Amino acid sequence: MISGSSPDPHPRPLPDPTTPAPTLTGPDGVRLRAHRPDDVAGVLEQALDPLSQAQTTVPVPYLLEHAHEFVHEVLPAGWASGSDWAFAIEADGRFAGTVSLRDEGDGRAEIAYGAHPWVRGTGRVEAALRLLLDWGFAEHDLHTVVWLANRGNWASRKLAWRLGFSFDGTLRQWLPQRGELLDAWTGTLLRDDPREPRTTWLDCPVVEGGSVRLRPWRADDAARVVEAGADERTAYWLGNLPAPYTLADAEAYLEARTEGLATGTTISWAVADRASDVVLGSLTLFDLRAGVDAEIGYWVHPEARGRGVMTEATGLALDHAMRPGGALGLTRVRIAAAADNRASRHVIEAQGARLVGVETGAVRCRDGMHDHAVYEVLASDRTGRSSEAR
Repeated sequence: MISGSSPDPHPRPLPDPTTPAPTLTGPDGVRLRAHRPDDVAGVLEQALDPLSQAQTTVPVPYLLEHAHEFVHEVLPAGWASGSDWAFAIEADGRFAGTVSLRDEGDGRAEIAYGAHPWVRGTGRVEAALRLLLDWGFAEHDLHTVVWLANRGNWASRKLAWRLGFSFDGTLRQWLPQRGELLDAWTGTLLRDDPREPRTTWLDCPVVEGGSVRLRPWRADDAARVVEAGADERTAYWLGNLPAPYTLADAEAYLEARTEGLATGTTISWAVADRASDVVLGSLTLFDLRAGVDAEIGYWVHPEARGRGVMTEATGLALDHAMRPGGALGLTRVRIAAAADNRASRHVIEAQGARLVGVETGAVRCRDGMHDHAVYEVLASDRTGRSSEAR
C-alpha cells in the first residue's frame, strides 16, 4: 500500500508471481496472453522497425538471438520474480506487440508498451492497454500507474492521454538509451481516475484554398523554417527569433507546434503551395478558447512575398475557425502587427478586420520596441465572405 493510506478492510490475495500470464479478452478480437515461441518472428520484426529502435531500448543491431532471449528468458523471468507482468497482444490471430506493468512496490507500477508496425493506428493497442490496466488495478491492488516515454514520442503521449493519464511534465536526462540519458515525458493514472482524456487535444485539419493549403507541420519542413527564420526581413519583424537561426531552432519550433495541439491552446498550420506542397509560410491560432476567441499570428517565407499567399491563408483560417457549427466556433479573433509593418497590416485589413487600438511600444522588433496595431474580426463580419473569393 502507498505510505499513509488506510488499510484495505477486505484485502485481496495477490496472485502467485510464478503463475503464467493469464489470457484476457477484450473487444475487436484483442487478447492479452503469455508469449509463445511462435511470437519470436513478430518480436524480431517489431524490433527491426526504425520507429521501435528510435523510441525503445532494444539492442541495435537487433538479432534473432535477441528475440529468442526476450521471449524465452526475459519475459518468463519477469513473471517468476513478479517484477514485470508482460503480455503479448494478439489481434486477428496475429502477434501485435507487447504490453506490461512493471511492479514498483507499494501499489505502484510503470506501464510499458510497444506495437508491431502492422497494428499501429488501428486502436487495438489502446484496447490492449485498457485490458492491462483493468487487470492490474483489480488483481494487483495497484493505486498508481506511471507512464514514461522519450520526449518527442507523440504517439505514446497521445495514447496515454486517451487512457486518462495526466501529463506531468519533462524529466531531464532520465531515460537511459544505448549509453545516453534522454529527456522523458511522464504522467500518472490513479485507480479511481476516469479512463478518458482529461484535457483537450486539438486536431490540425487540412484546409484547402485556391492556391494554398493549410496542413499540419512535418519534420521534413524544418529546412524551410530555417530559411524563413534566417531571412533578414523576417528576423527584423520577429525580434525574439534566435540569431543565427539554426536547424535546432527550427526543430524546437516544430515541436512547439505539436505541443500546442496537445495542450489544447494552439493550432498551427504550415501554409503550403497547393500544387507542390512546399511550405510558403506559417499561420497560428493561439491563446485559443473554443467557442470564444483566439489570436492569429503568421510569417511568410521570403520566396512567397508579394503573391497574396498569407492573405488567402488568413482568410481560410478565419473561415474555418468561425464556421457556424464548426469544431472551433470562434466568435472573435484578434490580429496584431507592428504599426509600421505595412505588409502585415495589409493582410489583416484585407480580411475586413477593424482597428481597435494601438499599443505603445508593445512589440519587439530587431531594433527595439515598436507600437502594436491591434485589430479584431467578429464571426458576424465573416457572413457572406468567402476566402476563395478574396
